[in-house]
Amino acid sequence: MNLRNLSLAFGSLAVCASLAISQEAKPTAAILAGKMIDVRTGNVSSHRYIVLAGDRVLSIGDNAPAGVPVTDLSAYTVLPGLIDAHGHTLSNPTSQSVGVGLRTSAPQATLWGVYNLRLWLDHGFTAVRDACEGPADYPQFALRESVNRGLIQGPRITAAGSCISITGGHGDGTPFSPDMNLPPRVNVADTVDDVARVVRRDIKFGADWIKLMATGGVMDPISDYHVQELSEEQMAKAVEVAHRAGKKVMAHAEGTVGIKAAVRAGVDSIEHGTMLDEEGATMMEQRGTWLVPTLYCFQHDMETGLSKGRDPDSFAKGQEILAAQGPAFKLALKHHLKIAYGVDDDDVDESVSREFGALVAGGMTTLGALQAATINGATLLGKENQFGSIEPGHYADLIAVTGDPLKDISVMYHVDFVMKGGQIIKDPAHPDRNPVPHIH
Repeated sequence: MNLRNLSLAFGSLAVCASLAISQEAKPTAAILAGKMIDVRTGNVSSHRYIVLAGDRVLSIGDNAPAGVPVTDLSAYTVLPGLIDAHGHTLSNPTSQSVGVGLRTSAPQATLWGVYNLRLWLDHGFTAVRDACEGPADYPQFALRESVNRGLIQGPRITAAGSCISITGGHGDGTPFSPDMNLPPRVNVADTVDDVARVVRRDIKFGADWIKLMATGGVMDPISDYHVQELSEEQMAKAVEVAHRAGKKVMAHAEGTVGIKAAVRAGVDSIEHGTMLDEEGATMMEQRGTWLVPTLYCFQHDMETGLSKGRDPDSFAKGQEILAAQGPAFKLALKHHLKIAYGVDDDDVDESVSREFGALVAGGMTTLGALQAATINGATLLGKENQFGSIEPGHYADLIAVTGDPLKDISVMYHVDFVMKGGQIIKDPAHPDRNPVPHIH
């Protein structure tokens, strides 16, 4: 079967699934949307009833079935739940100190994760891709399973495993003096065989994605973001092992050389891509490699400066690399790269919605920014038939905002209503529902 026929087959299956839901399920509730945005097309419809059957969208029409409760959002614009494709669930928003990890136990980091998940939901993000964590026992997987089982509230989590790094690389995690002689972390891989071992370990314990450190980074004080770290052979081996197991691979890649090496190695997404050049953009366009640009994270770092204990060497790198961000993103748009919304900021509360403004300021259309955080993010995760747009058969993941984000993207900075899987999380009619503390 060729790719076109395969695509048609999957499309038919999705339609059949929707029809099956329509024929068998009974309506349980309805949402009255004053305006509803179709993120696939940008079309806006008015006074639409989104009829639910449990945790799914049953139908969209001009009327609600008799006898079902209706949530009146006639004063709002309704969109699908948002997707952050580059988050770190265990982040501590109060500190950027290198030493904070030494003082934070895995249980405490996990509790920070519980808090962060509530913040994502509060800002309308009903799905998040965790882009790797440091602890060797994978608290992000525990959070994912706890959300799935209903033990805690949070967005749907797709999780990478460890931050696979060379010794002394961006994911090394031990930027200390040589006399400390600490044992190497389980995510450190200096050979092709090492990479295969770490990838298999991540998959063994539940990774949905594999995360590679293709280049140095900005936040740590020891690596050089210009420098390629994992070799192309190492990254190709990671892709081989992961794809054979049905998993995808993302690569942290800042510097130009490392970006292109990761693309040649076959990774599925480039994270940041801050020094993308013409050749690299052409390669990504030809190969269909995704970009998750995380623009606002770097901009926000310049605002917070050293106030949260950030290492001065790290801050200096941030100042330097910011100049490359704008031209690289314009190249991505010129080459029509597939772009998904990702934030990569420790302070979810301050930053998670601000990427919208950064994308538009960088040259993306308002519709493009909304697509990056909805249908594009879902497609990157392979979940476009489950969420990312408001369609029959999809999860009832819905948000509502005041105003028109297609005219003013800053409308997205405050989400008034949030529903995940048919469950109301945040409701302007009941402001005391699920209050979330805001810690800074």
